[in-house]
Amino acid sequence: MNVAAGARSFIFASSCSVYGFAEGGARKEDSQLNPLTAYAKSKVNSENDLKMLADDKFNVTCLRFATACGMSERLRLDLVLNDFVASAIATNKITILSDGTPWRPLINIKDMARAIDWAIQRDKKAGGVFLSVNAGSNRWNYQVRDLADAVADVIPGVEVAINKDALPDKRSYQVSFDLFEKLAPGYQPQMDLLTTITELKEGLTAMGFDNGNFRDSTFMRLKVLTRLKEQGLLSNNLEWTFS
Repeated sequence: MNVAAGARSFIFASSCSVYGFAEGGARKEDSQLNPLTAYAKSKVNSENDLKMLADDKFNVTCLRFATACGMSERLRLDLVLNDFVASAIATNKITILSDGTPWRPLINIKDMARAIDWAIQRDKKAGGVFLSVNAGSNRWNYQVRDLADAVADVIPGVEVAINKDALPDKRSYQVSFDLFEKLAPGYQPQMDLLTTITELKEGLTAMGFDNGNFRDSTFMRLKVLTRLKEQGLLSNNLEWTFS
């Protein structure tokens, strides 16, 4: 990012995980933040630092994305819906480690691209020179067990196992996307849950996917980072070791 070179805007992929555990209704942008993980805390800290860079000549937009999902060329399976579809295809079983009640907002990666497209073009009149906005759809607030059931409806014969004795999952939050709908009416999410699951099923089937141990594969981002560190390509600070 180089403002001196003429950059006029910066888009930061933030996350709704900044709300952490939230009871009492959908969280809005001015709701109290409760980041529970290092990932979520890094998003909060980055938003705070980026705010200091914004001025009349430089827009900063922090898109607090719902949890990503959907088929892509660089597929990730460390995402709740993607994980469920992969598990259903490879093992005919979905195991929910929690009691299934936690809430998660989701967004298809195609709709994430739409939001980024809007943010690139965003005029400061739509939210100011600095904006943190929840990016997603109110229709996509789901409980985890409902996601598993939806996958089982698309892929017949899949068993859904819920750990009813699990301790409460502290990462549970519903999110309001009213502000995003107001500011970006022409860039609202177009994908639906059924289509997203179907595209994942068709994509994984076309790949011949059958790896029941996919959580130990490079479909998981942490595994990719670990392998790059082992190869000496990444430092412990996750910085490239070559220039």
